[in-house]
Amino acid sequence: MQIEISADKRELQGKGASRRLRGSGKVPGIIYGGENPAQPIELDHNNLYHQLKLEAFHASILTMSVEGQKEKVLLRDIQMHPFKPQVLHIDFQRVASNKKIHMKVPLHFINEDIAPGVKLAGGLVSRVLTELDVSCLPKDLPEFISVDVGELAAGNTIHLSNLQLPEGVEIPALMKGEDLPVATIAIPRGVAAEEGAGGVAAGDIPTSVQKKEGVAKEGEKKDAGKKK
Repeated sequence: MQIEISADKRELQGKGASRRLRGSGKVPGIIYGGENPAQPIELDHNNLYHQLKLEAFHASILTMSVEGQKEKVLLRDIQMHPFKPQVLHIDFQRVASNKKIHMKVPLHFINEDIAPGVKLAGGLVSRVLTELDVSCLPKDLPEFISVDVGELAAGNTIHLSNLQLPEGVEIPALMKGEDLPVATIAIPRGVAAEEGAGGVAAGDIPTSVQKKEGVAKEGEKKDAGKKK
């Protein structure tokens, strides 16, 4: 998914200038990194706010157009107003095509409804991680990574080492020996209690069997009385 964002160079800086900028419907920001110096920019707030709702905007190589000059960037930081739906400041980082980048990408969980732990054991998929830090060249950056839980049984866990990664994508945590859990099947307390009881309810026992057991127990009581 190709996403392009437009910005203008920002000449005035400082808190006062930023407040006036926000009052006019603009967002102050900056582009840094690479061989060029940092460039202060300003963006249209409404357009930016709608683009921020796109998942891909947070985990993709973006094309930044600053007064007609385009370059590839990554979204690196957003400052939001404490309680208003307003972007206060935004940072972008330039990327070089021949240098690896570190980026958090979202995890998409698939086949949850057919997992044995869900379908047969009444469990629920517990998502331990919802995003993952990856390392790769810009051209290999995935918009998301799929986590297939279709064969996950109750009590089992999917770890980082179980994930199918796109070509050229690495997981820094795995390279450090940290095989973190990604998802597991959790059994609800009520279901676990029923299974843990291990017995059968009296109402599930045929009446004939209950009568026989009753006769047997009565006979055991009489025999015990005779022995006394």
